[in-house]
Amino acid sequence: MQQQVIIIGGGLAGLCSALHLAKAGHSVTVVEKHQYPKHKVCGEYVSNEVLPYLKWLGADVSELNPVAISKAHFSTATGDSVLCGLPMGGFGISRFAFDEFLYKKALERGVSFIFSTVEEVRFSNDSFEVTLSDNAKLQASVVLGAYGKRSNLDKKFDRKFISHTSPWLAVKCHYKGYFAADTVGLHNFEGGYCGVSKVEDGNINVCYLVSFESFKRFKNVDDFEQSVLMQNPELASVLTSGKRVFDQPLTISQINFEDKPAVENHILMIGDAAGLIHPLCGNGMAMAIHSAKMASECIIASSQNRLDRQLLEKEYTLLWHTNFNRRLKTGRLLSRALLNPSAAKLLLGMVKRFPSLLPRIIKFTHGKPIDVAA
Repeated sequence: MQQQVIIIGGGLAGLCSALHLAKAGHSVTVVEKHQYPKHKVCGEYVSNEVLPYLKWLGADVSELNPVAISKAHFSTATGDSVLCGLPMGGFGISRFAFDEFLYKKALERGVSFIFSTVEEVRFSNDSFEVTLSDNAKLQASVVLGAYGKRSNLDKKFDRKFISHTSPWLAVKCHYKGYFAADTVGLHNFEGGYCGVSKVEDGNINVCYLVSFESFKRFKNVDDFEQSVLMQNPELASVLTSGKRVFDQPLTISQINFEDKPAVENHILMIGDAAGLIHPLCGNGMAMAIHSAKMASECIIASSQNRLDRQLLEKEYTLLWHTNFNRRLKTGRLLSRALLNPSAAKLLLGMVKRFPSLLPRIIKFTHGKPIDVAA
């Protein structure tokens, strides 16, 4: 039996789930706050594990001419570095282009979009009522939460993590300049780490995560970058030779890496709303896309007869933990190591001595190519 589905949030997870469910014949409405296209604070490197699934959705990302990435370059805060091959490879693509691409594909598939803010979600009598900012009310059998890292809805759902102050700030900017197109860089600095890679239009995406304690000593982003990021020679090379494309870098604060329930108030959480991997693992976009597939398949399976909500929620939670728990734990361990100068130096020494070690570590933060139905 086909279901009416509302997806709160039109990022990668929300858009992929919309495409998947619409392909299966479900009636889908996406509620998104902002019009497309738009930039987002994001690393913009995606593992090739998602390519079979995107093609199955009818969203072959090769149409956007993404940058093929086959190498990873890691450096400590002092500039000691190591280069290795990526076991599976990936691609670089901006959220500006990627989200709009998926949005247009979803429109072609018949997905409805409402550009508004969700103020409240109520579950009663085995159905949902979603209230928008203009007080309009929508009804659905299933609701997916795809609204990202944090939202006012998290407070209304009384999610545990939202009451905890998070020490992390993320900053992103695009640059024009030289950077090896086939490489994703992960460069450490005092109090954080920075990802660097090219995207489809030749711009260099620079996105870093920093502890607020480290950042607050400085007046602004420019002062922080000059005083801290520039101490890493690899980052200094990128920032001094490149020219900013954005008028001002994009920032987002209160980024939380605590565990989150995959189901909250009967809403299936997908993407960052379900769990956030440390950016140093460079694979949050692939996780968001994979979570969309898992949630969509669970909804389709439970709807073949009469919607069994208890089974739906149980199956999705199990899939989430089976596929992502190891990645999230690895991300936390690596983050703690890289933010400790002595541990980072020791780790670099080990991967230099044993070159096969780094690709193995990378595999722990990536999945296998996502299987899709014929």
